[in-house]
Amino acid sequence: MNAFQVCLCVFAAVCLVCWLLSVLTREYSWVDRIWSLVPVAYTGIFAGHAGFADVRLNVLFALVALWGARLTFNYARKGGYARGGEDYRWAVLRARMAPWQFQLFNLFFITLYQNAILLLIALPAWTALDHRTPFGVADVVLAVAFLGCLAGETVADQQQWDFHRWKAGERAAGRTPEPQFRQTGLFRFSRHPNFFFEQAQWWLVAGIGVAAAGALTWTVAGAILLTLLFVGSTVFTESITRGRYPEYAQYQRRTSPVVPWFPRRAPSTAD
Repeated sequence: MNAFQVCLCVFAAVCLVCWLLSVLTREYSWVDRIWSLVPVAYTGIFAGHAGFADVRLNVLFALVALWGARLTFNYARKGGYARGGEDYRWAVLRARMAPWQFQLFNLFFITLYQNAILLLIALPAWTALDHRTPFGVADVVLAVAFLGCLAGETVADQQQWDFHRWKAGERAAGRTPEPQFRQTGLFRFSRHPNFFFEQAQWWLVAGIGVAAAGALTWTVAGAILLTLLFVGSTVFTESITRGRYPEYAQYQRRTSPVVPWFPRRAPSTAD
């Protein structure tokens, strides 16, 4: 089998396992639990089919492996791999849907669609395998930019982690945390800086595929679909947050949704 066929076999196996586990355990975050792992496997398959002898593919594999290691660590420390570590948004959706509707959603969106995106975002490595052109200046620039975004996402996640630990400490001490959500650091310039850096990394991976081919190729589809997924996820997540914290609307008015930018002037009681 060629590299893409091997990836398709991995895709089919992962989909089957995630769906079966979700049905058997009635937890629906199994795709989240393998999110940081399978793109590393896919890029490793493409690099391996080049005998780990292609500089661009090796760099791409190393970058994705670093992305996966960081995300795995962050997800693990939040308890994502523990029993009951399901994404809170699925419980909200289950309450809004009939059981059969949610099971269809689980099969087609949570399992198939999200796993398809995880395969697609790795396919610029397939482009790089098919176009074994010299590793050049554009590749270096894209790789350095990827590392910068990786650092940015690490900082954003750490700031969020520190905030939630402080918030838990306030509640444990019998005090009401104020503010209820992070609004300082990178979150002063973007409501979701971690989302921005996450998406940017995969656009840069797509750019490495373009650099290999010397032209725009269809394998940028993964970055496009990932962005669309994040748009929907952000809207849904913010609707939940706004329902819990009415003051979030004020934060929305003054702060850029995703792309970091200078905050707009607005009355604030949280900063």
